[in-house]
Amino acid sequence: MSALPKPDAGAPTTAETVKNLMLAHDAFSRWLGVAVAAVGPGYACLTLAVRPEMLNGFGALHGGVTFAAADTAFGLACNSHGRQAVGLSVTIDYLAAGRPGDVLTVEAREESLTHKIGVYQVRISNQHGAALALFKGTAYRSDKEIPI
Repeated sequence: MSALPKPDAGAPTTAETVKNLMLAHDAFSRWLGVAVAAVGPGYACLTLAVRPEMLNGFGALHGGVTFAAADTAFGLACNSHGRQAVGLSVTIDYLAAGRPGDVLTVEAREESLTHKIGVYQVRISNQHGAALALFKGTAYRSDKEIPI
């Protein structure tokens, strides 16, 4: 009886392949400057350095930047299983202001997954671990497989 071959440890996971495909075509996230720290099934973690052009009229991080970073993490997490998913609804609660020079961590976690619906929580925090915003996203999962 022969042993089953082990998967190639160097082979990218579905989540990594989807991440590479999505970011290759996502000029906005590249412009934003997000760096992907980790991806996995139903999970994505990004970092983002707050630059002067990201500030609002009061010198705090513009809420649109925070939202956009959370939306990118949400998109990576909800597509990480290899089926094309799109956002149905999202909400965000802003808890504290980001500041110039902050390095944000944007972490998306899958809370529920069914055949057609996925629900995700995204936490945005600064380099001190202080929560700046909480984002919740609900995604519709199509039957269309992402070509990987």
